[in-house]
Amino acid sequence: MDVWADGLEVKAGLEATQAALLVVIGALTTGQKVVLAVESGPRESQASWGAVLRDLRARGLKPWRCTLADGHLGLGAARAAQQPAAAAQRCGHHRMTHGLDALPQTPQAEARTRLWAMPEAESQALGEERRMPCTKRYCPRAPKAVERFADDGARLVTFYQFPRAHWRPLRTTHVVESPWAPVRLRTTAAKRVKTVDFATARIWKLLPVAEGTFRRLKAPELLPGVYGGVRYVDGVKPLSTATAQEVAA
Repeated sequence: MDVWADGLEVKAGLEATQAALLVVIGALTTGQKVVLAVESGPRESQASWGAVLRDLRARGLKPWRCTLADGHLGLGAARAAQQPAAAAQRCGHHRMTHGLDALPQTPQAEARTRLWAMPEAESQALGEERRMPCTKRYCPRAPKAVERFADDGARLVTFYQFPRAHWRPLRTTHVVESPWAPVRLRTTAAKRVKTVDFATARIWKLLPVAEGTFRRLKAPELLPGVYGGVRYVDGVKPLSTATAQEVAA
């Protein structure tokens, strides 16, 4: 099972401080995606995310295989403390966009094409080969952008450890951000809500509607094995020794 996590800052008119609504969406071993949690906390701190993760475990949720999120330091610290063995994938879309913002306007279109070719490579080694020309090309004119592209690179390629059929939803946090769209629309239109509890209730009302439109993960028959600990190499399941001998024979 995998989970996608994201947060939304909320301005509450009757409360002195801002809060963050923390949302977790999970994919079951059947491929179905469901809303697991919507909780409020003081911004996206380690303590806030830690409380959300502990509550999920207390409610009976077993440890999951991979957490997909943007670069939330609070979530990363909470996940590492509670599930140090679990995999973590950082949203490639956010990382690329953040890096492109540091480039001059003129080469951005070309750079976007080159950068998106990396995570679309059929192997991690090929992706690294495509990275080197980009580094050499843009480092002289925009070293800050290159630094951003390389930041936390190990967590940008975690998806290679999972079946190729699952790569698309594993590379970004679109799964959790897409349902946020109607929520953001309403919170922006309202400018400010009266209380954080009111915002939480509103989002709990909207997300189940969005949940009905969630796409199932492809190849759900592979999910029990993935959840059981099978680790893929470049999206392909390694042959066991016995199987390899059979193939050779």
